[in-house]
Amino acid sequence: MSADDTSTVQLGQVVLGQGTGPLKGVKVVEIAGIGPGPHACMILADLGADVIRVERPGGQALAGGKQMLLNRGRPSVALDLKNPEATQVVLDLVQDADVVIEGMRPGVTERLGLGPDDCLAVNPRIVYGRMTGWGQTGPLAQAAGHDMNYIAITGTLFGLGQDKARPHFPANLVGDFGGGSTYLVIGILAALLESKVSGRGQVVDAAIVDGTAHLNAMTAAFLASGGYQEERAANMLDGGIPFYDIYETSDGLHLSVGALEPQFFDALVTILGVKDTCPGQADLGEYDEMRRIFTETFASKTQAEWIEIFEGTDACVAGIIPMTQAFEHPHLATRGTFVEAHGMTQPAPAPRFSRTEATISTPPPGTGEHTRAALRAWGVDDVEGLIERGVAVQA
Repeated sequence: MSADDTSTVQLGQVVLGQGTGPLKGVKVVEIAGIGPGPHACMILADLGADVIRVERPGGQALAGGKQMLLNRGRPSVALDLKNPEATQVVLDLVQDADVVIEGMRPGVTERLGLGPDDCLAVNPRIVYGRMTGWGQTGPLAQAAGHDMNYIAITGTLFGLGQDKARPHFPANLVGDFGGGSTYLVIGILAALLESKVSGRGQVVDAAIVDGTAHLNAMTAAFLASGGYQEERAANMLDGGIPFYDIYETSDGLHLSVGALEPQFFDALVTILGVKDTCPGQADLGEYDEMRRIFTETFASKTQAEWIEIFEGTDACVAGIIPMTQAFEHPHLATRGTFVEAHGMTQPAPAPRFSRTEATISTPPPGTGEHTRAALRAWGVDDVEGLIERGVAVQA
């Protein structure tokens, strides 16, 4: 897939309704934040929605730049939201939109005159998506925080990693994007469907703590059934069993082994050549011996050699490779999981659709790059006057 020929923002032009995905025709106003909010808007833009990104002049840390892929697929408008005229511009955009997304601390958009009541007053069918870490209510609602803080209090971070002495956090994938933007998008799509029936909008309170807790439901189920120990490397999916773990190869690289089911375990030990010496899968008291056998056997060949032996079998073994190698992995290359678009290798839109294919439309914009063109395309009056008065800034 190449996105360059599907661009809807070229040479300063912004054209609405050009999305190819199933959300074509849905209009979204993004009051720019960082992390999960932009990721949610990237998903919506990939799926065909017309998203207009409203940013503060000059942008903000960790949120901008021509390589910030979370901002792809939509134009950037720079507005001074401390100016009442700018507030009115955003409300004008909301009046003709389907969705508003904001990621500020609770109460900030209300103080700006852009809270849910303000937006629903001008557009009663608007879906107002709020993305925060702690949520809109609760003792911590006004506190600062980041991904690891949010997943820490849900019980999720406690169980991550195979180190009994301390937990390990997987960058900001579990909180920001797993429990955060993913649940925000789910909520927005559900509210959009409901609004088609009721004709009324509503507020979607997407809190990372809520989404992460929900994401971790299977652990809660294991705990309730008595099949989970609250310590690391002691359970089925955290390295507590030797046939679901990570092993080092002779060249210092690693393999993932996930042979949980009996038939997959049988394939593993057969291909490894240890079927006659390895303890049985149900021999709990012999797991240390099994782990020793696996460790020594995997250490006898390079990662590449083991990949050639195992890939495509039912032993559930895969090489652990860096992203630059993932770009070229034969399976991912065949599926087009990563694509070249606008001079960067990047993840393709997901999921896939049989009829309304999602595409990457435009590259990440500079802050305020499309202020003039986007405001005009969205029908805002007196754009030149807004720029002259400093209400809007054209980069």
